[in-house]
Amino acid sequence: MMRFSRTERGLLARWWWTVDHTLLAGLGLLALSGLVFVLASSPPVATRLGLPPLHFAGRHALFLLPAALLLFGASLLSPKGVYRLAVGLLAISLCMLVLTLLIGTETNGARRWLPIGGLILQPGEFAKPALVGVVAALLARAPGLGNVAPGALLTGLVVLLLLSQPNVGMALMVAAMFAVQLFLAGLPWLMVLGLAVVGVAGLWQAYLFFPHVADRIDRFVDPSSGDHYQVGRALEAVSGAAWFGSGPGEGRVKYLLPDAHSDFVFAVIAEEFGLIACVALLGLFGFVTLRGLQRTEMVADRFAMLAAGGLLAHFGLQAIGNIGVNLSALPATGMTLPFISYGGSSLCALALGMGLFLALTRRRPSAEVTI
Repeated sequence: MMRFSRTERGLLARWWWTVDHTLLAGLGLLALSGLVFVLASSPPVATRLGLPPLHFAGRHALFLLPAALLLFGASLLSPKGVYRLAVGLLAISLCMLVLTLLIGTETNGARRWLPIGGLILQPGEFAKPALVGVVAALLARAPGLGNVAPGALLTGLVVLLLLSQPNVGMALMVAAMFAVQLFLAGLPWLMVLGLAVVGVAGLWQAYLFFPHVADRIDRFVDPSSGDHYQVGRALEAVSGAAWFGSGPGEGRVKYLLPDAHSDFVFAVIAEEFGLIACVALLGLFGFVTLRGLQRTEMVADRFAMLAAGGLLAHFGLQAIGNIGVNLSALPATGMTLPFISYGGSSLCALALGMGLFLALTRRRPSAEVTI
């Protein structure tokens, strides 16, 4: 454990005495829990693909190292450093999103992954925290919603690139994060209702334009209308879970679900570790979110508040989206469970985003210049 005197003025000492230790511990516990749950859920998936049983668990453990470094490194930044990183990362992410459409790996009719140096990256994951930082800076430069147009255009560009892949679930997440930032910037309640109407209209257009979206919504409304296999098996596992589960490695649903280690890891947790573990995991997500809200309320700077609010919304909404699908309360979205599901790009991007959140909510003098 780090030991620093309060009189020390080094970078690490200043970080240690200003960062939220409680929130940092909550994120660390989530990451360690994710390693355990991927270890329990992934061997049957690897075996079906002709890979060694611990293939995905080993890769997830390797991904934890860069994720931890990204979280730690980002949390060291000043607000000005957060802004500069967001601008650079967004520029790179936009270029990579365009390249993904041109030379990306196609899977199930979608181009969302870009091969780089032996790795398969999903640029959209990194575009989300970067966009939050840039939009926050744009909104912070004018009172209220005086500078909303550039932020809306930039968000629209990212949404358009994501829809071109197509990745409707991620596009909806980007739009939702932008809506949260607008609300924090002072969006009147009447306009909030108007924005909700626009969101419903956009979802309806996605239903009409993208056949896979229509298929997922139809199956959600009427499970008998199409293939409801994965969601149905996940719901059975959750609804039939015992208080303490069947025991690690003793579950059956992971042998039935192709995405048991990623999109449907919550179902495996319910079956093998039980309802107590599910409640504890939900409590941990709730704790991190509520603690994050408390820290965001303490931020005096407008840029830091808007950026922190958007980053926390990303974390919370993605958790709700994944668990909602596992409970058949939402249509299938393809979202991972933050810090729990297998997925290198998602894990590293979420770690980066929460590292930026820790940086923005560190205790600082109120007179400190941000951007």
